[in-house]
Amino acid sequence: MDTDEPVDLTSLGEDFVRNPYPVYAALRKRGPVHRVRIPDCPEAWLVVGYDAARAAFADPRLSKDWRNASPELGLVNVAAGSHMLNSDPPRHERLRKLVAKEFTSRRVDKLQPQVQAITDELLDAMLARPDGRADLVDALSFPLPMSVICELLGVPFLDRESFRTWPNEAVGAQDPARRKAAAEAASRYLAQLLEDKRRRPGDDLLSALIRTTDEDGDRLSTDELMGTVWLLLVAGHETTVNLISNGVLALLTHPGQLDALRADMSLLPSAVEEMLRWEGPVETPTYRFTTAPVEIGGTVIPGDGRLVLMAMADADRDPARFPEPDRFDIRRNAQGHIAFGHGIHYCLGAPLARLEAGVAIGTLLGRCPELRLDAHPAALTWRPGMLIRGPQSLPVRFG
Repeated sequence: MDTDEPVDLTSLGEDFVRNPYPVYAALRKRGPVHRVRIPDCPEAWLVVGYDAARAAFADPRLSKDWRNASPELGLVNVAAGSHMLNSDPPRHERLRKLVAKEFTSRRVDKLQPQVQAITDELLDAMLARPDGRADLVDALSFPLPMSVICELLGVPFLDRESFRTWPNEAVGAQDPARRKAAAEAASRYLAQLLEDKRRRPGDDLLSALIRTTDEDGDRLSTDELMGTVWLLLVAGHETTVNLISNGVLALLTHPGQLDALRADMSLLPSAVEEMLRWEGPVETPTYRFTTAPVEIGGTVIPGDGRLVLMAMADADRDPARFPEPDRFDIRRNAQGHIAFGHGIHYCLGAPLARLEAGVAIGTLLGRCPELRLDAHPAALTWRPGMLIRGPQSLPVRFG
């Protein structure tokens, strides 16, 4: 139930950033919705628990359109252009249909050899290090998804170094000015890239999105192309980075589970699902705003553009849905987790993220039989904020 004063999550410091689950569980015991203070906003409404979060994901009164946000929130929208993740029906269905027409399972499946080749190349470089040590984020988790999304979009090789810094800054920087500057730099680059693709189209997703039309002749506008590429860049990269890092960290801190997976690699698909459930890469989803009063568990959230967040991290550790939820178990049936969201905004790139994580983690374990953590888990620093969840670095030994 709600209280008079917001729960100040910003005051909980590094302990909350490192391990938010006990805080969410305590809130869940008190009720499914709470007023909270978060880094980006002095007042938001946090939904905890599996059933309440799923219901909120599907509630049409919670809008993804930033035009419905109350100006009093003082939030900064850094996304470039319009895309399906900041749109409501019917526009959302139109945009998703046009993108899904080209971002098909067939296109994703065709990427498997490239994902494997990039993974092998990155691990070749890592294993050549004479000291037998590496930061796995820098060596594999970060460059693999960035290389794949650049291949998918047809980003020129020489541009990739600059290209890879923008989403990290735009999503992760604590300073709003830095987030805005990164978004503006990305927007300028994407505008030029779109122009180049129009003049010299290739066999890449961006060229296909420029060409694609539906049966009525509808197509993506320049603003919508900008937004869609921005979405693919951020969502298609940032989440997968942390899925890989979180998944490897979970295995290295649960040696019995690691041994079980090494002994039977057919468990890898279910292991990836458990990684998504137990330590998913998205703690809370992108913002939603009320367009009408919303009642959850006896508490009414006002309908004048209030910010609502669903604690996906808590939903996937709700004992009412997942028995012994704090136990990491690669044999668990983790189906039904909401690490990729739920409802009409369910992540379109989920098959690609699963492909990359499976190839990366499976190949890493196969090539590094002595892989182990090179730091105490409590010494790891975690990404700030409540959107993307993962360690900023992951020191490992492999020799």
